[in-house]
Amino acid sequence: LKKKTEDLKKERQLAEDLLHQMLPKSVAKQLRKCQKVEAENYDQVTIFFSDIVGFTSIAASCTPLQVVEMLNNLYVCFDSRIESYDVYKVETIGDAYMVASGLPERNGTKHADEIAKMSLDLVAAVRQVVIPHMPMGRLQLRAGIHTGPCVAGVVGYKMPRYCLFGDTVNTASRMESTSLPQKIHISSATYDALLTDDAYEIELRGEIEVKGKGKMKTYWLLGNKNYSVQN
Repeated sequence: LKKKTEDLKKERQLAEDLLHQMLPKSVAKQLRKCQKVEAENYDQVTIFFSDIVGFTSIAASCTPLQVVEMLNNLYVCFDSRIESYDVYKVETIGDAYMVASGLPERNGTKHADEIAKMSLDLVAAVRQVVIPHMPMGRLQLRAGIHTGPCVAGVVGYKMPRYCLFGDTVNTASRMESTSLPQKIHISSATYDALLTDDAYEIELRGEIEVKGKGKMKTYWLLGNKNYSVQN
């Protein structure tokens, strides 16, 4: 009976660990108790989007299984890197990778700094990811970051997802889509948030036309003076 009880505890722990990989712990706890998960408003968070440059043409040159293997290599690399930062991986959609800081656990004014350090790390790390069917090729990342308010909540009850809503999400996505290969494109709001400790190397990009937003003054995040990217 003792052995059966211990085996049951191990299985339960494995199930909980898997659940916590897919949903925030606080959300998973409420769902296990059959409680309704209320949407929550966050005054300030920082959101990161990235995708792979030329992914469509890369995918067209290989089999579906090779695409899966390539993306798995990429996301295993990214997933292991982001554990070093106070961030939450929201989701992956194809070759797009979405990460936020400041939710589900609030972290004061640290969210922009955490995402900025993480983004510098990921842009460096992507160059080390091997494309299985193109051993001499290297992937390139296009990244964008924006800071602002958002609402987070769980949608659906079959395969429930923790989703973010609001203009901040849309703007962060626009920062990514208007970025360039191996560049981190940040909004004025993120730029202002990173100015507090004068730790970052940032270059003005200027005013650009952003779909649905009009003219926006944006910047390139180049590096951190006090932080070395993990090897």
